[in-house]
Amino acid sequence: MKTGLVLEGGALRGLFSAGVMDVMMENGISFDGIVGVSAGAAFGCNYKSRQAGRAIRYNKRFARDWRYCSLRSLLLTGDLFGADYAYHYVPDNEDIFDKETFAENPMEFHVVCTDVDTGAPVYKRLDSVDYDCYEWIRASASMPLASRVVSLEGRNLLDGGVSDSIPLQYFQSLGYDRNVVILTQPLGYVKRQNRLLPLMRLVLRRYPNFLKAMKRRPEMYNGQTRYVEQAENEGSTLVIRPSEPIPIGYTSHNPDEMQRAYDMGRAEGLRSIDRIKAFVNAAHA
Repeated sequence: MKTGLVLEGGALRGLFSAGVMDVMMENGISFDGIVGVSAGAAFGCNYKSRQAGRAIRYNKRFARDWRYCSLRSLLLTGDLFGADYAYHYVPDNEDIFDKETFAENPMEFHVVCTDVDTGAPVYKRLDSVDYDCYEWIRASASMPLASRVVSLEGRNLLDGGVSDSIPLQYFQSLGYDRNVVILTQPLGYVKRQNRLLPLMRLVLRRYPNFLKAMKRRPEMYNGQTRYVEQAENEGSTLVIRPSEPIPIGYTSHNPDEMQRAYDMGRAEGLRSIDRIKAFVNAAHA
């Protein structure tokens, strides 16, 4: 029976997930596979490379560096989070990503993107780290209006959360029967229509199917949270979620805010660690 870790996105709310993951790594918990969406992909890759603490460390370190994330970067490059600096220079030169461990770890790592031409999700398994690997992770985390479209393998891609925000069903379709799902919204959260949708219709008018997916996103997301709760009640899924809204926006230049979001995740991870151990161990009994 295969065990999976499913990681929702949520931009810097993903630091909550990073906190939970670090507690799990520190306790030696391993999975057969991980699937991450957006920030879940950007931070979840550190699980396969076994680099606990890396996500919070580099986010705090570069919180006020305009090349990493800023309006200046958006105006100069078209990307709020610097495409070259944040996704290539930093992991290769500043806070080194362990490519060797990532490749040697047998744990599968999957990311979710959205094809802007079709509006459908695109799933990619990443086994080793090269330029394209970083680009797949960047594409998964490329928020509409805040990022340029990323072209990879003949596809034009943006944020995976638009088409498959919580890819539990996808992982189940691959044979992952028992899954830990980390959400970045509390129980009872209901997604509403994005207030920037009219602007997206103007800026992304070349991609009508993507705009349709954006319009459907609240219905899709709320249906997925209901499905996750059902799977949780049936016992095949263990859900870790914040007990209250995480006090951080999509972006932040405040290291203290980042630390609070991360600490919320660590606290929830510590509260849940015995349950997580029992759940994962039962799959291999």
